[in-house]
Amino acid sequence: MTITLKAYESIVGRPVLAQLEELAENLPGIRVVHINSTRTGGGVAEILERLVPLMNELGIETSWEVIEGNEPFFEVTKSMHNGLQGNPVTLSPSARRAYEETNERNAQRLCPLLQGADFVFIHDPQPAALLKFCSNRRGLWFWRCHIDVSQPFRIVWKYLLPFVEGYDASIFSMAQFAQQLRHPQFLMRPSIDPLSEKNCELPTKELKEVQNRFGLDPSRPLLVQVSRFDRFKDPVGVIKAYQLVRKFCPAQLVLVGGSATDDPEGEAVLEEVNEAAKGDPDIHVILLPSDSHRTINALQRLADVILQKSTKEGFGLTVTEGLWKGKPVIGGNTGGIRLQVFDYHTGFLVDSPEGAAHRIRFLFQYPDKLRRMGEKGKEFVRENFLLTRHLREYLTLMLGLRQGLADHLIVE
Repeated sequence: MTITLKAYESIVGRPVLAQLEELAENLPGIRVVHINSTRTGGGVAEILERLVPLMNELGIETSWEVIEGNEPFFEVTKSMHNGLQGNPVTLSPSARRAYEETNERNAQRLCPLLQGADFVFIHDPQPAALLKFCSNRRGLWFWRCHIDVSQPFRIVWKYLLPFVEGYDASIFSMAQFAQQLRHPQFLMRPSIDPLSEKNCELPTKELKEVQNRFGLDPSRPLLVQVSRFDRFKDPVGVIKAYQLVRKFCPAQLVLVGGSATDDPEGEAVLEEVNEAAKGDPDIHVILLPSDSHRTINALQRLADVILQKSTKEGFGLTVTEGLWKGKPVIGGNTGGIRLQVFDYHTGFLVDSPEGAAHRIRFLFQYPDKLRRMGEKGKEFVRENFLLTRHLREYLTLMLGLRQGLADHLIVE
């Protein structure tokens, strides 16, 4: 079902939509292309799925392309992802060849489209080398980095840097992620769509059905973490926190995630999680298809507390989603989670399973505080992290660059 801009009016107000329309009117005839590494799975794909149609509705010709790669390519890009977030990794000569040759093949397919675009947004490291293989471009190219590169493993960053520095500009989610680059850098925080199936209101009947499907007890507190099964999301640490809580409170835990075509490590991490959860009927490890948005929505709404105990995080849209459902979030003290979770206001930042367990027990002990923090979190998301704000920033960025305002401009 196509959702038009008009549908957002009841959530963000008519003045917000009017501003979007006015910005778009000043960008007549431009062509925009977004490129990432997967059509489903992960926050980038979810953002583009909603953002691109709205840009087209505003009269901006926008397309979304996905690079095609094989297993060796996604293995090396996963290693690059881990290295950019600080883990020591090895990039062998064969791995580097797989990365560059895959980008070159995709460039042969995509360059006719990209050469005619006014603005090209390349998302994350997987397609970053495309620029090297696309000559005769006329538009501006941006490298949009969604991950935490504040302390990258030096070998990986040194390898990626020559590809990135060829871009006209880079876009990061936080100032702390910015690097020493020879081009302008911009800040643009991610967003959620309040009308998507993952975030829209759900009827009570549907919530009950999901509750029954997974055998959840409505009379006992429920903890939920939604994430890919990724070591940086620390699902085993979440289980340890839950086990500490269970000594004092009969809580239940749901760890729900899916797979993505660009993440070959997910299966191994899922095995580790199942081993840690073995023998406890109140730990529900759920692997869902990538289109299970309403089920994830329901599980977040059924939760008493949302967890996102990441050790590294680019932004953490699952935190945003949890706050939007009016739930306090206990999140890892890292990356973009720090922009969303504020102690005693929208949740708590933690650095260990023990810290998470302590904060969970506090919230269960003071249900009025839990409720008020959830209410405050939802309004915080309404004001800062909805798709309409994200769209405004893309339009502002393109308009500013068209009018020659690029020098050290920060879109925030």
